[in-house]
Amino acid sequence: MNPQKKFHLVFSLLMGAMMIFVMTFVITLVNVGYSDAFLLTWMKAFVIAYVVGVPVIFFLAPVARKLTAGLVGAPQ
Repeated sequence: MNPQKKFHLVFSLLMGAMMIFVMTFVITLVNVGYSDAFLLTWMKAFVIAYVVGVPVIFFLAPVARKLTAGLVGAPQ
């Protein structure tokens, strides 16, 4: 695997983990509150969101970069 593809894959895995960690924590806390069911509910939400979110980041990040470059007039 070339370094650019490896970078994109690792970026997607890490960005997905960080973003999904925070978002599922906040949304689970809002919906369930800090109760006995919180940790298990949050972990379930995290796993499901990670499985869905990482491929979305992997495939849409290049599109977002191109759109951003076009909007701000930066080279692609």
